[in-house]
Amino acid sequence: MPMNGKKMAVLLTGAAMVSAVAVFSGAWEYVSGLQVKPEAHFVNGTQTAVDLDLLNQIEAASAKSRIEPVDARVDSVWKAVPGYNGIEIDVEATYKAASSKKRKPGEAIPYVYRQIPAKVTLNDLGEQPIYRGNPNKPMVSLMINVAWGNEFLVPMLNTLDKENVKTTFFLDGSWLKKNPELAGEILKRGHEVENHAYTHPNMSRLSRERAEMEIAKTQDLLKESLGVENKWFAPPSGDFNQQTVSIAHARGLKTVLWTLDTIDWKHPAPEAVVQKISTKVEPGFLILMHPTDSSSQALKGMIDGIRAKGLEIGTVSQTLSPERIMPKGS
Repeated sequence: MPMNGKKMAVLLTGAAMVSAVAVFSGAWEYVSGLQVKPEAHFVNGTQTAVDLDLLNQIEAASAKSRIEPVDARVDSVWKAVPGYNGIEIDVEATYKAASSKKRKPGEAIPYVYRQIPAKVTLNDLGEQPIYRGNPNKPMVSLMINVAWGNEFLVPMLNTLDKENVKTTFFLDGSWLKKNPELAGEILKRGHEVENHAYTHPNMSRLSRERAEMEIAKTQDLLKESLGVENKWFAPPSGDFNQQTVSIAHARGLKTVLWTLDTIDWKHPAPEAVVQKISTKVEPGFLILMHPTDSSSQALKGMIDGIRAKGLEIGTVSQTLSPERIMPKGS
């Protein structure tokens, strides 16, 4: 048989082997798209376009490392608990990345990961309050409710800047009306700003009309003065009823409470606040704070204590999102 015929026979045999492996491994859609180009795929008449060993390694690693998503659910204690996406190795993207460069023997494969979306999210759970994020997500959020305490806000913002932390400030509407520049500074520094009613009332004691006004007035003000599309509502003092949740839900807002309270309004020693948060914080926690002397002085230590437990700090939206915290470099 002429040399060109031998090369084509090897290619066809290799293609058949690739097809068999691809069907077995689930990568057929990608591998079947590889075109046979003898002049590009042979080195000394022996090397084909597809590295079967590499493909098998990636498939084996993918099957072994896959983590299934966790659906959002309604818990008897925590009420609405967000879901958390799963993760798997993207076989096609990883193969492309690994085969596009010459790897040395034994060199690690540059795995590329993708998320597996949860089938049930917070949006599917209806009118439910939220007290925490998913316990599988190593992230927490600082919920800073603002109705007073202007003298401590900028020092706290400066600490957050130095520590590269972004979090969520829930603004009382009457405070926002009086302090648009300071509210704008919070937003300018990259933080999330959300709804804390208008006059800091006990929401459960209000008529439906008054409760509607409290939420709507601040929601409108956030839009008008800051250009913010409001997503979250934090009831003042944590006081609410089902009517509160329903009104917020009808306006496109989810009602969010807290998991862990600094009780900083009692002005505890900053060291006590740091000790409490560092000891009790867990994945998915929402930590309630205010711009007080205690929290301002404790903030750096709190951040250090949270990070010491391997937890990231994000906004309420980030913490309650099903988005997975991906492996570094993925």
